Amino acid sequence: MNLQSVKTLYLAEMARSLRTVLQSIVSPVISTSLYFVVFGAAIGTRISEVNGVSYGAFIVPGLIMLMLLTQSVSNASFGIFFPRFSGSIYEILSAPISYWEIVIGYVGAAATKSVVLGLIVLATARLFVPYSIAHPLMMVVFLLLTAVTFSLLGFIIGIWADGFEKLQLVPLLVITPLTFLGGTFYSIDMLPPFWQAVTLANPVVYLVSGFRWSFYGISDVSPVVSLGMILLFLTAALVVVERIFRTGYRLKP
Repeated sequence: MNLQSVKTLYLAEMARSLRTVLQSIVSPVISTSLYFVVFGAAIGTRISEVNGVSYGAFIVPGLIMLMLLTQSVSNASFGIFFPRFSGSIYEILSAPISYWEIVIGYVGAAATKSVVLGLIVLATARLFVPYSIAHPLMMVVFLLLTAVTFSLLGFIIGIWADGFEKLQLVPLLVITPLTFLGGTFYSIDMLPPFWQAVTLANPVVYLVSGFRWSFYGISDVSPVVSLGMILLFLTAALVVVERIFRTGYRLKP
């Protein structure tokens, strides 16, 4: 393992975020805070509690997960797309660094930025609503696994996309709608039986449910199933990344 190369890629990606701190950190935090204000004030006056938890506190894990998914995909996809767009990817591919070291550098930086944003939003939420964390260790586990998994997904999207439009296609048309429909602002128990069954086909439900369980000990799906689904997504993403580098898809002429 060439740790120096991994460190170089990692620090370069982290430095890029610090150069665009308003876009990378401030903007997501403000957007998430607005969700607290709008949904907490507007809907919170009509729904006092969900499964024994105040509505304002109930949406905290969902909003953190919403930000985590979108930012993980966005950070990782742009991080690998820009070197491809500028042509500097060939310098990286010709350097004495393995494919997995490249993945660790880019994905590790994207996941780190997403986790930092998640913790900032978690701290910001305290300004709006009181909440508790019943299982802090599992909260960290869900946070890290989700950030790494969706950073890998973003890495795959960044390699697949051949333009800025495709780069935004999956996050805007797939990730965000699935997150909104995945129990971010409600419990699926509030839905009719038919739509409950349909919602369970949404993979984001398992992520949000497991993360919410780590806060309040309540969930729409068993936390064991949620953890298993995250590991399944992670394995699938690793398999796809391995095949991309093995075949040189969109990386080599």
